[in-house]
Amino acid sequence: MQQPRPRPWVPVGLALALALAACTEQEAARSGPATGTRAVPVEVGAIERGPLTYRRTVSGGLQAAAEFVVAPKAGGRIVRLDVELGEPVARGQVVALLDSDELQQAVQQAEADLAVAQASHAEAKSAYLLAQRALKRYERLQAEGVTSEAQLDAGRADEVASLAHQAVTEANIARAQAALQTARIRLGYAEVTADWSADDPYRLVGERFVDEGSNVAANAPLYSVVQLDPIKAVVFVGERDYRLLRVGQEAELTADAYPGRSFQGVVARIAPVFQRTTRQARVELELANPDGRLKPGMFVRATLELAHVDAATSVPADALVERDGTSGVLVLEPDGTHVRWQPVEFGLRDGDRVQVLGELAASQVVTLGQELCDDGAEVHVVTASPLRPRQ
Repeated sequence: MQQPRPRPWVPVGLALALALAACTEQEAARSGPATGTRAVPVEVGAIERGPLTYRRTVSGGLQAAAEFVVAPKAGGRIVRLDVELGEPVARGQVVALLDSDELQQAVQQAEADLAVAQASHAEAKSAYLLAQRALKRYERLQAEGVTSEAQLDAGRADEVASLAHQAVTEANIARAQAALQTARIRLGYAEVTADWSADDPYRLVGERFVDEGSNVAANAPLYSVVQLDPIKAVVFVGERDYRLLRVGQEAELTADAYPGRSFQGVVARIAPVFQRTTRQARVELELANPDGRLKPGMFVRATLELAHVDAATSVPADALVERDGTSGVLVLEPDGTHVRWQPVEFGLRDGDRVQVLGELAASQVVTLGQELCDDGAEVHVVTASPLRPRQ
């Protein structure tokens, strides 16, 4: 929170001296010849009690709430582009088509390899059945004493080998099926889609990077797709105000593109670190943008409500002065002709009003002419000088 800076106790400037002199001469002319010490002409302001809000205005820029690049998962020649710059895109919509001849050929090759693997498996299965029959015959002949032990062992080896070959062909089928599935997936990559996980059904094409007929590699950017409702404003806040920030705080934003119009937003995210070069922290504000008026890249000013006091005692900022290193104000006594110096501590600042911590037993304070007044000085309250227009 930025603390108000009291005006130093220094001699009055030329413009102020002329104004005070003019007021004094006018009063002297009205009242006739002066006798004794002249009263110091001063201006006063009211001491008010009521709500006070500390606001801070910072500048920044708008960014899309979400942005991603649409890119193909496979390389190839672009046959067709289905959307243009600024057009809406539905979630899952096909936005581009690649030349798929080679990808279709790969699918056909994978289908042929699968057929070969299935035929080899059928052959291995038949061979295994024949080996089983031969082994049973050798075992029967061995029991009858017709065949030798060596022939029986050979039959057993043939059965084991045919069983192993059958297992190999089954694995080849699985591999061919996986290759076919991969080829079909890659064929699907010829249709480039815009997909995102958020709930919003539509987004906009923010930028197009290629033209039809271009040859692109896998993961080469084709489009930039952005979400503009809600939209995000990025501002930077210094260390003094950072401690007052809270997620959910309201903010009022204005844009040069729409003079006289304001937009309401809230603090959505606060960076936990400060930038080393600027000593400022990034703050992201979120605001509704249903009509799409606000665009990424626009310059904005955000007024943040950082603190609020429901019942505050406040004085005009011009009343603040400093004497001997102590801040305070000159209050107008009830008689309306004398002032009293009162040291005070200051709190929030809201425009030209500053919170005073503690009570002031008065209704008005001096806002102009403090430099000519001491504690208990006699004063004469005048209206604002034309040489010093009110802010």
